[in-house]
Amino acid sequence: MAVTGDVYNTGLLKRIFQYVKPYRSVFIWSVILTILLAAISPVRPFLIKYTLDHYILTGNYSGLVNMTMLMVFMLLLQTLIQYNHTLLTNILGQSVIRDLRIRVFNHITNLRLKYFDKTPIGQLITRTVSDLETIADIFSEGLISMIGDTLQVIVIVGVMLYTDWELSLVVLLPIPLLILATRKFQKAIKVSFQEIRNEVSNLNTFLQEHITGVSIVQYFAREQQEYRKFNAINKRYRDANIRSNWYYSIFFPVVELISAMSLGLLVWYGSKSILSKPLDVTPGTITQFIMYLGMVFTPIRQLADKFNTLQMGMVGAERVFKVLDTDEVTPNRGTQQPEKLEGNIEFKNVWFAYNDDNYVLKDLSFEVKAGQTIALVGATGAGKSSTINILNRFYEVKKGTITVDGIHIEDLELNYLRSHIATVLQDVFLFSDTILNNITLNNPKITIEEVVNAAKKVGAHEFIERLPGAYQYNVMERGATLSAGQAQLISFIRALVHNPAILVLDEATSSVDTETELLIQKAIDSLMEGRTSIVIAHRLSTIQKADQIIVLDKGEIKERGTHQELLKINGYYKKLYDLQFSSEGIAKSS
Repeated sequence: MAVTGDVYNTGLLKRIFQYVKPYRSVFIWSVILTILLAAISPVRPFLIKYTLDHYILTGNYSGLVNMTMLMVFMLLLQTLIQYNHTLLTNILGQSVIRDLRIRVFNHITNLRLKYFDKTPIGQLITRTVSDLETIADIFSEGLISMIGDTLQVIVIVGVMLYTDWELSLVVLLPIPLLILATRKFQKAIKVSFQEIRNEVSNLNTFLQEHITGVSIVQYFAREQQEYRKFNAINKRYRDANIRSNWYYSIFFPVVELISAMSLGLLVWYGSKSILSKPLDVTPGTITQFIMYLGMVFTPIRQLADKFNTLQMGMVGAERVFKVLDTDEVTPNRGTQQPEKLEGNIEFKNVWFAYNDDNYVLKDLSFEVKAGQTIALVGATGAGKSSTINILNRFYEVKKGTITVDGIHIEDLELNYLRSHIATVLQDVFLFSDTILNNITLNNPKITIEEVVNAAKKVGAHEFIERLPGAYQYNVMERGATLSAGQAQLISFIRALVHNPAILVLDEATSSVDTETELLIQKAIDSLMEGRTSIVIAHRLSTIQKADQIIVLDKGEIKERGTHQELLKINGYYKKLYDLQFSSEGIAKSS
């Protein structure tokens, strides 16, 4: 959708102003100060006119001093009001976008994974940061300021007409030209601003992806190729800004030309009037009207700029609300939260597809009793990780049911369900934070003693203690200061301290060396005891003790049984087993 109509703009503004309600008093004071600024704007030119006609031309020095003091007072008063007006409108704008940013972040973190499959992360960063900043300008430099400028123009024109309506009509003759030029400028610059916001989003997306994946760029010596792509995106962003500045470079000289026309008319007609009617038009009146012209043309010129600031804020608001309106949140209609979750899992005729009817799981049925271990094996794309994803309700099944302790997973409260399932992934993600916070995920219920005990069980306590600061050591972004094996151990401790009823190990040992794998395997055995465990592993040596092994191929169950039972069948599993161990034997011999 585009911000194309006044009705739509009104609706969007109403939605933005819903976030002003908590700051109603700040808004009201901002409006009051806006009206005050407009009301006192014609006072100083009037005082200058009066001083010139009644004191300077008559040589009244004491009257001149008194009027000067009064004008200084009015200037200080206007400055004080302007200061508070600017401060309050900025406070209002920043408070609104703070609340909006919190809501956007909370909404994004609750979106289902399917949304992120098709939405660039850089785009969401743009929405949460720069697009939200433009909304603040609606209050500080846009709407309220526009109201103030409009009121000032109305007041000044009214005073001019009251002072000398004939002179006013003459000097205001070029105003229709200014209004026409302003409308043309507004339409052109709005399109330009939309282009700029789109190019900012593209730029952020490219930067986020390529800085995150800089190692791939360097591994394959793609620096020059990626530089050329970035240069093209940056050029489009530059061109969009140049087009915007080009419109300004035309508009402002046109305004100056029209302003000069009004000033010329004032000098011509005013001089003529002074000569023919010296009592009606005085030098003070001419001086007053010169100041009034500046106070009319400057706000009108600024109105065009502020209108575009408002439009830019509206474009930003539209993009932000589009994220907020995204209905890609996993429905949380479940209410059941049993006091204890045993961990009995059952898949009944489950069909699942990421896109339409392109099923990756087909009529999947199996059962895991509480405390048992089930292993899922198969080639890449067989549907192993998809099974875990739908158990956690990151994606919804198309057909069939999944139950935990006999309760449909959709009937369990979502956070309750996920809090009882701990997952250790192949691709470990660590935040730029301490080891302790990466393990506890800032859960205050988990004590340092529990973390240390879990680390000792995993066999990671010694290496953590050797780090500077031990558990307070900052692992930096994505755990850059740790080895793959160390990061995997941290994720394993993370799963252990949350004391889950169901444990999921998704290729949990594939990123570690054999020595570290043996270290983890000992901890896995004790960790699985008393817990329902689902293990996905390419290394078949890690799942030989599983109570049941399910062999998947293209989303279908081909075989199931224990390790020994499947070897006797001499089918899919036996082929995988022989292929893997013959490969490992070749590797060892070489």
